[in-house]
Amino acid sequence: MDHAELQRFGMSYAAAWCSQSAACVAEFYEEGGSLQINLGLPSVGRSSIAATAKSFMTAFPDMVVSMVDVSANQDRAIFQWTLAGTNTGPGGSGNAVQIGGYEIWQFGGTGLILRSRGHFDEADYQRQLNVK
Repeated sequence: MDHAELQRFGMSYAAAWCSQSAACVAEFYEEGGSLQINLGLPSVGRSSIAATAKSFMTAFPDMVVSMVDVSANQDRAIFQWTLAGTNTGPGGSGNAVQIGGYEIWQFGGTGLILRSRGHFDEADYQRQLNVK
C-alpha cells in the first residue's frame, strides 16, 4: 500500500469508528483478523471486533475518532488517533472524554488489517470517566 492509499485507508477507518456501525469497523479486518487493546485479550474475527467497537459506540454515542497520522514502518503501519465523546451510554458517567492513542497494524494478503495492537492511556481515560 503506497502512502496515499494508506492515508485514505486510515481516514476511512476513523470514519467507520464515528459511524455508530460496528460492522463497518470490522470490515477493515481480515476474516480472522484481531484487535487487541492495551494488552487485553484480543478480539479475534469480525464479529468479535464488531462487539468491541460496539462497546465503545454504546458508551459514547457521540464518539468522534479522528486520525492524527498514519505512517508505514517496515511491514507495519502506525495509526495515531484521538477519541472524543461523552459517556452517556447505559450506566455512563455523563463525562466528556478526550484521549489519544495508536494502533500498530499488520496487513494480511487482501490488504485488510490482519492484526491490530492498540494502546491508549488507561489511567487518564479512567480519570476522565470518573471526574466529578
